[in-house]
Amino acid sequence: MAAYSASGQSNFCLESRPAASDTVDVRPVPACRLNRPMMNEIAELDESLLPTGIRSRFVPGVNGLRMHILEAGFEPAGRPCVLLLHGFPELAYSWRKVMIPLAAAGFHVVAPDQRGYGRTTGWDPDYDGDLASFRILNLVRDVLALVSALGHRTVAGVVGHDFGSPVAAYCASIRPDVFRSVALMSAPFGGPPAFPFGTAGDPDSGDAGSGNPAGLDIHQELARLPRPRKHYQKYYGTRSANGDMRDCPQGVAAFLRAYYHYKSADWAGNKPFPLRSWTAAEFAKMPDYYIMNLDLGMAETVSPHMPSDEEVAACRWLTDAELRVYAEEFSRTGFQGGLQWYRCTASTEQTEELRLFSGRSIDQPACFIAGQSDWGVYQRPGAFERMQAHVCTRMRGCDLVAGAGHWVQQERPGEVVRLLERVLPLGA
Repeated sequence: MAAYSASGQSNFCLESRPAASDTVDVRPVPACRLNRPMMNEIAELDESLLPTGIRSRFVPGVNGLRMHILEAGFEPAGRPCVLLLHGFPELAYSWRKVMIPLAAAGFHVVAPDQRGYGRTTGWDPDYDGDLASFRILNLVRDVLALVSALGHRTVAGVVGHDFGSPVAAYCASIRPDVFRSVALMSAPFGGPPAFPFGTAGDPDSGDAGSGNPAGLDIHQELARLPRPRKHYQKYYGTRSANGDMRDCPQGVAAFLRAYYHYKSADWAGNKPFPLRSWTAAEFAKMPDYYIMNLDLGMAETVSPHMPSDEEVAACRWLTDAELRVYAEEFSRTGFQGGLQWYRCTASTEQTEELRLFSGRSIDQPACFIAGQSDWGVYQRPGAFERMQAHVCTRMRGCDLVAGAGHWVQQERPGEVVRLLERVLPLGA
């Protein structure tokens, strides 16, 4: 197996435009170049870590944040904007392989470290801190504030991956005047939480529009299985999750290497299929990184799936030099910022806020992109189908990319850029 220390060291398709390859060379740099200043003194990301044409900078005054962004295609001014929103545990850096091709197609391409991540500062890192600031509507407010600060009145396309997908979806749903198209990746959007409907004459109806659609306590059901299990999002909401991952015995770099590998197409066990119902028996068919053993944390869950030295050497979509960027950032910030998003998802307060948009559809051009080996497509039974049939009224395509798992924009960046042609107004 590859050796990592506890500190994290190891060691649309346009024929007339440059095509995106599925690999981007990122020059290796000594680990000392990734210094660790205090959060309020953090510097831009060293340009030697980035493909030529991408720059790192800060945008102050973004809904209370000093937001770190990566951008490409920033000259000449006036280009239409494409906004790229990452998920967990990721960074703006996760978009490095698609930014230059999108810039070559004529866009100002912007990828922020979202609230709770990377070099963006101004957010509360404490478990017991300001949880409300991580609710979806405030994350949308972050995005709108960034767009305004950058001098854009509209965004040609907002693209969200993983937990960035619902943020992108709510951007498009709430402000269609700003966000002219949307691409959702890896996490289908089944629509805002609904109010109970047609229940006025049923005194026993309860609050059928909240929680899971079957009205069951899925967490109790999972814990009662012959092999007791728990949902990963339940675990991510616990007080111990951040420390379990940040301070794990194998170190952050080894943890992330195993985690990224386990959810990618490189792990042969990823053969997803639709789940028939919202029940523990169906959920238990998913891999352990989604439905964990009840007594294990995430670092312990992924550790047995650490790739071999040979597998790491063959992994062209995430080299050790690239992994080091993630390891250094999460070693410095921890994971709590991203975990707060999951805690909000489980909160009654967020559900009630989002019900304001109950029944609202996304009426701009939309597309969905994921890897064929990505269980994220099916982890919420019915969401993939509901997104296509009801939520996105101008769905231009749902594509599952061969040879990719959950990290599709890194595993198959060329194909992702080609598929984004479905919604982005090329040549605008």
